Amino acid sequence: MFKFWKKTPKPAEPPVPAAPDTVADANDTAQLPSSATTDPADVTPAALEPIHIEPAIVEPAIVEPVATDHEESLLAEPVAEAAAVAASAAPSKKTWRERLSGSSFARSLGSLFSRKPKLDEALLEELETALITADVGVAASTELVENLRKRLNKREFDDADQLLAALRQALIDLVTPIAKPLVIDTAHKPFVVLTVGVNGVGKTTTIGKLARRYKQQGLDLMLAAGDTFRAAAVEQLKTWGERNGVPVVAQGSGSDAASVIFDALQSARSRGLDLLIADTAGRLHTQSGLMDELGKIRRVLAKLDPQAPHEVLLVIDGTTGQNAINQLRQFRAAIGVTGLVVTKLDGTAKGGVIFALAKEFGLPVRFVGLGESLEDLREFDAAAFVDGLLPPALGA
Repeated sequence: MFKFWKKTPKPAEPPVPAAPDTVADANDTAQLPSSATTDPADVTPAALEPIHIEPAIVEPAIVEPVATDHEESLLAEPVAEAAAVAASAAPSKKTWRERLSGSSFARSLGSLFSRKPKLDEALLEELETALITADVGVAASTELVENLRKRLNKREFDDADQLLAALRQALIDLVTPIAKPLVIDTAHKPFVVLTVGVNGVGKTTTIGKLARRYKQQGLDLMLAAGDTFRAAAVEQLKTWGERNGVPVVAQGSGSDAASVIFDALQSARSRGLDLLIADTAGRLHTQSGLMDELGKIRRVLAKLDPQAPHEVLLVIDGTTGQNAINQLRQFRAAIGVTGLVVTKLDGTAKGGVIFALAKEFGLPVRFVGLGESLEDLREFDAAAFVDGLLPPALGA
């Protein structure tokens, strides 16, 4: 009765077939043809050796897109349009008339001839007053008007328009002899340019613009920070040098200016450079001590090059008026000025000071400043200058 407590014996498992006597090794297995089929049961796990396969690395191919003719035309249209917009947005170089139209010279003579005046003695008197007011100077203004009066009495003018044309030609004849650009003589290694002037006329800025101009012309040049009196002048000149890729020789504030320029000349000679432009401290022409320092600079430079400096540029503010004549007279006596740069002729400058300087001294005007940008430092052009000051015709 307790038979149900008996365990039913577990049925015996069928015997596992014995492994073959000779088991192919992993190399033989790898050499089997792909068509052969192997039963996994015939190979024991111990007989399988792991095979490490390096993954193949495939470099990505860079394929440049090739546009069809139609796609190229579609792509070219916006590019051309963008270039046209950029060209139109770029500021164009302003003409002499545009730069000089704000001067009192241009405004006074423009208002005089805009009303189509009657050709008489009253017109000549008004013209003389306008010329003197515009800083042309008493001597130059009187000579110009007197010559016009003689021709008027000879009945050479039929109307005021012919008088205006005669005035234009007389002014051009007055300043044409002084329109001489600065020529860098590369026979001198280096050609030394010394810039002088009173405070605030724009000497350092003029040097920076000259450096850009001559650098673009392919000359190798160097700048000398000889304005050791004003601390900001050295840093300002260094900034111009970095901007133009031009080396600058400088010392600390308060250093001897002659020593700085002498060291610069030595360095420029050793490098075989074409041009050395030296800055000097701004000084009033009435300060005899500072004016004597210019003579010292010339004497020190002469120890290395008896002909240096080869050019002494006096920078004059165009708004100075008749005081520019006194400045030129004093600087010429101190160091021997050989050329002029007249700055700030745009805006409210009277503009007539160049005619006064031409009449009094006849020194070459190398450059004139007509604005802030680099291209506004231009070589003096007599005809363009006069045309920019005078109205093109009666009533204009």
